[in-house]
Amino acid sequence: MTPSSPPSSRASVLDLAPVVPVVVVADALDAVPLARALVAGGLPAIEVTLRTPAALDAIRAVAAEVPDAVVGAGTVLTPEHVAASLAAGARFLVSPGWTDGLLDAMRASGVPFLPGVSTASEVVALLERGVREMKFFPAQAAGGTAYLKSLAGPLPQARFCPTGGIGPECAPDYLALPNVGCVGGSWMLPADAVAARDWRRVEDLARAASALRR
Repeated sequence: MTPSSPPSSRASVLDLAPVVPVVVVADALDAVPLARALVAGGLPAIEVTLRTPAALDAIRAVAAEVPDAVVGAGTVLTPEHVAASLAAGARFLVSPGWTDGLLDAMRASGVPFLPGVSTASEVVALLERGVREMKFFPAQAAGGTAYLKSLAGPLPQARFCPTGGIGPECAPDYLALPNVGCVGGSWMLPADAVAARDWRRVEDLARAASALRR
C-alpha cells in the first residue's frame, strides 16, 4: 500500500512519522493553520476524523493548501465515507473496525488504508485477505503494549498503528515494539490551544511528539 506522490512516497503511512495526529475539526477554517503547525512540528500524516460536519471541508482545504501534509480520513465507517473522503482529497483511510463491505471499498479506493482490529481473530482474518497494516483500537483498553507484544510472535507479518488512550507517557513503549510502525493520538492538539488558535503551541507539542521514538 504505497501512496502515490511525495511526501508519502515511502513504503507506508506507518513510516511517515512516529505519531499520526488524530484531529477532530469543529471549524474548517482552522484546518489549514492547524495542519501547517503539525507539519512544521514534524508530523506530516494527519488523520481528520469524520466526526463533525466540518471534516470533509477540512480535508479538502488541507489537501489543496498544505502540500507537505499527507491528509487522511479517520472514523471511516461505510463505503459512502470512502467515496466522500476520496472526493475531498484524502490520501489514506482509517477505520475503527471493518466489515467485508467496508474492506472491499477501502481496497478499491487505491489509497493506503488501516482497518481497525482489537483481537487476534480479526488480525488473522485481515492477513488472510492480504492486509498487513492495521489500526489497533482501542489500544489501551484492548490490552495495550502487552497484547501487541503477544501478537508479534505468532503474527509477525502484521504491523499496527495503535490508537486510543495513548499519550506521550506511553507512546514510546508502543513505538519500541517491532510490530508498531506509529501511534495515533491527539495530545498535541489540546482543546484550549485549538480554541485559542495557538498554533505555535501545537507546533511545539508536535515537535516533541515527532521525537518520541526511541
